[in-house]
This record gives sequence, C-alpha cells and structure tokens, in this order.
Amino acid sequence: MTSFMINEHVNRSVHEEWRDDGGCSFCRIIAKEIPSTVLYETDEVVAILDILPLRLGHTLVVPKVHIPHVTDLPANIAAAMGVAVPKVAKAVSEAVQNTALNIVCNQEYAQSVPHVHFHIIPAPRLGGLPGTDTMRVVPRTTRELHQLEYEGRSELDEDEGRELAEKIRARL
Repeated sequence: MTSFMINEHVNRSVHEEWRDDGGCSFCRIIAKEIPSTVLYETDEVVAILDILPLRLGHTLVVPKVHIPHVTDLPANIAAAMGVAVPKVAKAVSEAVQNTALNIVCNQEYAQSVPHVHFHIIPAPRLGGLPGTDTMRVVPRTTRELHQLEYEGRSELDEDEGRELAEKIRARL
C-alpha cells in the first residue's frame, strides 16, 4: 500500500500545524507545542490519533526521544515501543470493532515525519454494517482500493476524535 500511495503525496498540501518550520512535528507534539489527542503515554512513548487519518482509529505510536530511524532505536526505547504497539493496537481494534489492522513503520521511504513512529490503521470494511467505516464501492483491483482510500482521507474532527479517544483509552 505505501509504495503506491507515496506518489499520491507528491503535490499534497501539508496540514497547517505540521508545516516545516525547522522543528520536528512529533517533538513539538511531545513538548505540547502542537495539540494532539493522546491515547496512551509512558515515560518513553506516546500514542496519538493521526490528524489526517486513513480510517477511523488511525493511531501513531511515537517514542518521546527524537530518533529518525527505527534501526537506531536504543534497546530500552525499542522495548517500550514493543510493549506499546500491541497494547494500543488491541485497544484501537476493540474501540472500532475491527480486528483487521495494518501496522507499519516506515524508514526514510514514505516516512513523512523523520521521527520513528508506528501507524496502527484499521483495515477497510468491504460490505460492512451501515454507519461503519465501509467502502461504498467494492474496488476491482488493489490499486483501485489504494486510490479510493487516499481520496477518502479527511482531517480528524475534534469532537469525533475526543469520542474515539475515550473509547480507546477505556480499553487501555
């Protein structure tokens, strides 16, 4: 999915709060300079809702120390991420009632913020229940699915984010 989607981001505008002003967006979130919806937090890690979610429940798990490459994570931070990712993934899965997840960490290629982070993204529901995160059109190809997913992205609504965060936090 990521390989196809990278070309779709070439001319895409950056969210106003994430414009490059010389500082790392995640470091600014951790420093409370940029608002975020925090789901889970320890001394080493924070999990937040993505501000431009691919689907409802799209969450980022980020180490609090600025490290651009997952291959450079110190053992203690890697261990903290290893504890946080499955714990948060389980809570997201239960909150959105979808056990199908995509969990990914990019390094350089397709890494939009040069700070290690894992995406926890609930899978699309094809032919799901009314009112759920459901694709309205069943795509014929994987490429078509990726295009529909990209085109369907919109900014996270604050009230919706708060409500979802409460559901996820209640499961942590």
